[in-house]
Formats: sequence, structure tokens, C-alpha cells
Amino acid sequence: MFSDVRRTKWSSLRRLLCLPAACLALLAGEEPAAPESWRAVLATMPLRTNVTELNWTNCAKLILAAYQSNEVVRALILMPGATDELYFFHRVKVTLTNATPTLLDVVVALTNQSYIRVAYRPPMLLLHSREDLLDASFKINHEPTSRFLRQTPYLPVVRYNDRDWDYLLPHLTGTLEVNFLPSLDSPDSYHFYRHSFAACHLTGWETLVAISLAGRSVFTVDEDRVRFEVDYRPREAPIPPSGPVR
Repeated sequence: MFSDVRRTKWSSLRRLLCLPAACLALLAGEEPAAPESWRAVLATMPLRTNVTELNWTNCAKLILAAYQSNEVVRALILMPGATDELYFFHRVKVTLTNATPTLLDVVVALTNQSYIRVAYRPPMLLLHSREDLLDASFKINHEPTSRFLRQTPYLPVVRYNDRDWDYLLPHLTGTLEVNFLPSLDSPDSYHFYRHSFAACHLTGWETLVAISLAGRSVFTVDEDRVRFEVDYRPREAPIPPSGPVR
């Protein structure tokens, strides 16, 4: 009888130890800590400048420079639709009213005063327009290579501002130790968008996703090789330049 009681107590204790931390906090009468939102994180990142207007000449540079390492937004990506608004249409002319603006102030101003929108796809924050597809497209032909990329860290912090594929390629091959296509100076990369994103503590796989979203490309994972190609999926047409800006 005693041994049965002891086993019962031990089983109960073992189940208790296996509970998530949030459940243990509730049992102890404590409120579990809420996960930090991307808005709260961006509000801690000062723009470090007294600029009052963002436009095609300074917007991307200031955004990427203000980004800081954190665990909630591990990549901040300007997608091709957003960079088109900056460099092709020249429609971004955003006023900042705060004396000490933060990255959150910038995102709010962009979404209120331009066609640029924001979407959070953990752990990535996407600045995009309606013509962007917010999910990366990829194909896995060799699971061990995919698993290796998911387990391998990329560079601790990166800031790519308007960089082409040939700029990124040496970073990829030198860090992830797999082969990448297109090769340097290949015409196959000429129609990739130039990449604009800042990131921290990404895995190799997350880096491929960020590059795909920033460059409007798709990728295929083969044995010890990753091949990027232009993303030809249908998408919504951009808003004509004559349209009013909110």
C-alpha cells in the first residue's frame, strides 16, 4: 500500500514538472508573461536622426540602420513592392512628427501616408505593397540538406541595402557550405530584385526565405545545392501612379 501511494505521488510530481512554464505560473497564482509584440520591439529602436521626412533618397537606409538585434523581429524586409514605391514610382514622401522618432513611428507613418503596408510573419516583419506575395515559395528535393540549413546559423547580424545577388552569393557560400545557383555573373540572376533587409540570428533556412521574399525569387533544395529562380507566380497589379496617396 505504501509503495502504491509513493508511486502515485511520484507520478503526479513528474506530470507537474512536465507542465509548460505558463501553466506552472497559473498554478502558483501568477500571470504568465505575455509574448512581446513586434510593435513594442520597434518602439525601442530610435531612428538616431532628427529627419522629418522620409522619401526615396533616405527611407530604406534609415530603416535598415535603425534596426537592432532582438528575438521577436529577427528580419525586417523591404519587399519588391515597397522598393518599387521608393525607387520606381517615387511615391513615398512621409512626414515624421515625433521629435525623437522610432522605427515604430516610421512603420506607422509609412502605412498611413503611402501605399506601403506591414505584415508580421514570425520571425519576419515585411514592408510590402499589394503586389507582393507574402509567403515564400520553395521545393525540397533533399531533406538532409534542408535539415542542415535549418540547423546551421547564418551571420549574426546583416544589413543588405539595395544589394544584388552577386553581393549576397559569397556570404551564402562562405557561411552555409552548400553550393548556390545562379553562379556569379550569371544572366539567370539579372531579373532578381535587389535585396533590402536587415536581420539577426537567422538560421540558414530562414536566410533563404528572407532572400526569396526580398528578391522575388523561389528556391529549390537539392543534395548539397540550392537553386534560386525568378518567382513567376501571378500577383496583383500595382496601383497606377495617378492614384491618390492616402
